This record gives sequence, C-alpha cells and structure tokens, in this order.
Amino acid sequence: FFFFFFFQAEDGIRDFCLSRGLGDVYKRQVQEYIQELIRTDPGNIVKICEPPKGVDLAVWQYEHLRQFVLELNLLVVQLQGICNAKSCPKMKATEEWLYLCACHPTIQECPAIDYMIHTLDYASSLLTNTKYFPSRTSIPTTSIKHIVSLVRRLYRLFAHTYYNHQEIFTEFENEMHLCERFTEFASRFDMMPPKLFCVSIFNHRVRKNKT
Repeated sequence: FFFFFFFQAEDGIRDFCLSRGLGDVYKRQVQEYIQELIRTDPGNIVKICEPPKGVDLAVWQYEHLRQFVLELNLLVVQLQGICNAKSCPKMKATEEWLYLCACHPTIQECPAIDYMIHTLDYASSLLTNTKYFPSRTSIPTTSIKHIVSLVRRLYRLFAHTYYNHQEIFTEFENEMHLCERFTEFASRFDMMPPKLFCVSIFNHRVRKNKT
C-alpha cells in the first residue's frame, strides 16, 4: 500500500476559485487542488490533468511536475533492493531504449536505480532553483523549456519499471495511476512526441495528432 500525506479538505473536492490575493495563497490553492483531486479519485485522470479556469497554464504544469516528483520517489522506494547494479546495470526500457545519465560531468551509463535517484534529485533541485523558478505563482517563459525537458527524463523511470519490473509496476499503477496520469499530462500539453511514449498499455492516452 502507498500512503499520501495531502491536505485534507473537510468537504472533499471543492471548485477551484482563485483568491484575490496571490503569493503563497495562490500557490497553496493550486497545489492543494491537485492533491485533493488525486486523493479523491486517482483514476480520474482527465479531471486531474485538466486546468481549471483562471489558472496560469505554466503554473498548473509546474505544480503537477512537483507532484509527479513526490510520487515517483515512492516508486523508487518500492524498487530499491530489487532494481540494483547487478540486476539492472544499465538504464534501459527495452533493448531499443537505452538511457544515458546526464547528472555527471560527462554523460554516461548508470545502473538503473542510480539513474532514477540522480534524475529525481536533479528534478527536485531544478524545480526549487530560484534562478529558473523564482516564484510558484508566475513561471518565466524562458523556464518552460526546463519543464518539457524534465518531463521527458522522468518518463524514463516509468519505461524502465514497466519493461523490467512488471510486478512492481502493476501493483503501483493499480494503486496510484501515476504512469497513466503522467502520460495524459505529457500528451495533453504536447511535451513529448508520440514515438517516445513506449509504455504501450497507455497508448490510448497519447494524442496522435501531436508532433
């Protein structure tokens, strides 16, 4: 079982309503709204990913990405001890998909579990870097490229788990619907071309008209 420590609203899901005061209040509204949706019905993928009226799209994407990183850490915890340098010396999905780790002075191969930990550490560092994301209420246009790049790197964690640790993937996905939600999110906002979505069971979430 997997446990969430989310903000608990007394009356369940509330309609999203922007506060007149922005800053931390606005930040918490977006974050808490996403978490309420997940907690109430994690399988309602479209509803969770659909931005409510009045929310800045870049802020919506940024807050979702922070949430994905939190939940992907739970997946890595499940993999530790099973996915290791001996069982998975390279970060692969299939033989066709080999991923190199960019979290070194030079790009190189990494055991899969190290690659995943490095990627999540990098994601956390990037998303809290005030140089690129000085505020959680307004995302600079120049920082959008970092969100897109990070989405593609994080997807690889799902790909490796799906093809190499099927039992853990299935158990985790049945509970969390995380890969399906990530696929819907990345496709909805055109962050990955269809050819990069290699977890085939969620191909129905990929918008084929995207490039």
